[in-house]
Amino acid sequence: MWCRGWLCSLAVLLLLLAALSVEPSQALIGKGKEKSAVFLSPEFVLGPGSVVNSFYQDIDFPRGHIALKSFDAEVVDDAGLPVPLHQTYLHHWVIERYYHRKGVEAYKSSFINETLNPDSIIVRNSGICQNTLGQYFGLGSETRGTATYVPDPYGIEVGNPDEIPDGYEEKWLLNVHAIDTRGVEDRLGCTECRCDLYNVTEDEYGYPLSSNYIGGLRCCYDKTQCRVRKGFEGARRSLYMRYTVKWVDWDSSVVPVKIYIFDVTDTWKRLSASTDQTAKHKCLVEYNVESCGITGETEDGCIDVKRTIVTMPTGGNVIYGVSHQHSGGMGSTLYGEVSKKLISFGIFYPLIRPFDNLLKVLSFDKIYHDLTTLLKLKWIDGRIICSSMPTYGKGMEAGNEAGYIVGMSTCYPEPGSVKISDGETLILESNYSSTQKHTGVMGLFYILVAEPSPNPSLLFRSSFDMHANSKVYNSVWAVALLGVAIAAAIVVVYLRRKKTEDGYEALVV
Repeated sequence: MWCRGWLCSLAVLLLLLAALSVEPSQALIGKGKEKSAVFLSPEFVLGPGSVVNSFYQDIDFPRGHIALKSFDAEVVDDAGLPVPLHQTYLHHWVIERYYHRKGVEAYKSSFINETLNPDSIIVRNSGICQNTLGQYFGLGSETRGTATYVPDPYGIEVGNPDEIPDGYEEKWLLNVHAIDTRGVEDRLGCTECRCDLYNVTEDEYGYPLSSNYIGGLRCCYDKTQCRVRKGFEGARRSLYMRYTVKWVDWDSSVVPVKIYIFDVTDTWKRLSASTDQTAKHKCLVEYNVESCGITGETEDGCIDVKRTIVTMPTGGNVIYGVSHQHSGGMGSTLYGEVSKKLISFGIFYPLIRPFDNLLKVLSFDKIYHDLTTLLKLKWIDGRIICSSMPTYGKGMEAGNEAGYIVGMSTCYPEPGSVKISDGETLILESNYSSTQKHTGVMGLFYILVAEPSPNPSLLFRSSFDMHANSKVYNSVWAVALLGVAIAAAIVVVYLRRKKTEDGYEALVV
């Protein structure tokens, strides 16, 4: 009986060790487990070449004081089947937060207009293009293949009753911009909103378009029509945005993060006499890429490189980053403070500029590249905050459509490893292929920033990092358990021999 009791104790010990070997997971933050819910947007109907750019107020969304963990979305048909991009192109979707006065009917407008409807208050992100890019989440064609998960122990805090004004309640708005490209004459031209294909000369508000505005959002607004091939017929169909939200209940174990969105078209200029960040920024959202046949091939090949300088109002630890680009995009990078050495070197570049062609004729390509890279003002000091690269599809099925960006890589730095200082100058770079002209492209960059922790090493690693290291983690415990088992076997063999010598029956192992 003593041996059986000893085995029972060993079994209990092994069970305890096995329980401890479970990874420290997302269940340890928030009040209870991570929750998830799937919702459908209101119906929108599209026919070949048609456009929807609708704003749906008061959509279904988790309520209460919570921490948002992710928001994933895709376009589906009335049977719930994913719709591929070559049929319905998802130009973009965004989620915005707002407060609305209780008991007051919402103003019948497609979007929240605080001037026309003072009973609604838009709750924007932390910057820096708040007037034009105030959303909490937002992506485009890449939505199916881009992670939006906020790693533990972080979360986007919403629904805090202390922040909601008396007499108001928190609501959410969804904007969906989709283009039906079935049977169109020029699919890329339609998705890039070329004005000639939409046969428009004024924007949705009736203002005439300038002669140099040849493509972009002002030409593919709600209910416009892109040119379809003669004789093509296709049925109108009902579509929906299906979105999945994950969250945890809020408590003190959740570390709040701030949302910042940068735009490579930002024409921000420093105003020394002002401390108002929003007054300094003019984010144009979109821009055109000229063909290298017109602009001439650069030393980097047919690549259009666009950069802007911005100042981060409030710094912290970067815990997530991702960029948003359109077809033709080749990736985007957010850099840290500009190196003063590179700026000073830059003034000498004009001295070698006259010798460009000579160096090339003499085939000193390596020397030329190294010298010009050193002396030209590149804005870069080598400290990459986050680099986000596109994945292009290779097939026809939803999520792998050839020729479309179907995913953007994301950054999940170790807690405390990537920091931005208060007032730090950042450089945003967006690269596009310029082998052909592109209109209405975007170069946005999202980051999530948490206030610096006094001891970041104590923070949990992100669930992605934990997943990546789970094999190592489990291996350590496997070795530990194996060691315990070997030790137990040695004890058992010792006891068996001892008891045999003392006249006891041997244990069955």
